[in-house]
Amino acid sequence: MANRRIMCDSGFRCMSLIHDNPLRRIFDNPIKTLKASGIQPGQQVLEVGCGPGYFTIAAAKLVGDNGFIHAIDLHPLAIKMVEEKLRKASLTNVKARIANAANTGLPAESIDVLLLFGVIHALPLKEVLPELYRVLRPGGAVAVQTFSGRSAGRTAKGGLFTFIGKEGRIFKFRKETSDYSGP
Repeated sequence: MANRRIMCDSGFRCMSLIHDNPLRRIFDNPIKTLKASGIQPGQQVLEVGCGPGYFTIAAAKLVGDNGFIHAIDLHPLAIKMVEEKLRKASLTNVKARIANAANTGLPAESIDVLLLFGVIHALPLKEVLPELYRVLRPGGAVAVQTFSGRSAGRTAKGGLFTFIGKEGRIFKFRKETSDYSGP
């Protein structure tokens, strides 16, 4: 994944204008979407491809002071924009950093929920899924937001994650292990 192209700065700024447009919240409410993903207070969440932080700030508020958001992106402008939004919102339960989803640097089994919103089509899943499996706790959730169920279905290939349902545009998966007994 190290050789993947990163969007040019001007392209990223244009995409950010779309993400930050107040009209978007009418059609894609971040709180509603995050709740559909299963985010709850106190959880550790990894947001892969955080972009300009459209979901990051809302996720930080949902997990509260006892939870934490690990927001990663390959684009330096993404991290800069998220950090600025965090300062303005006085949020301290988020760490935004440049990182490759195939090598997050996070401890094993440290994440409750993984967010893959609008990025599944761009990820080299053969490289990324084993790392996401490694950092997700047994029984942990993967939430994929996409317009294409076919793209989301790629998450279950390889047997690391099991599809458990869909709510709106959120496809939900769970990390299954041989010692996982489930709810």
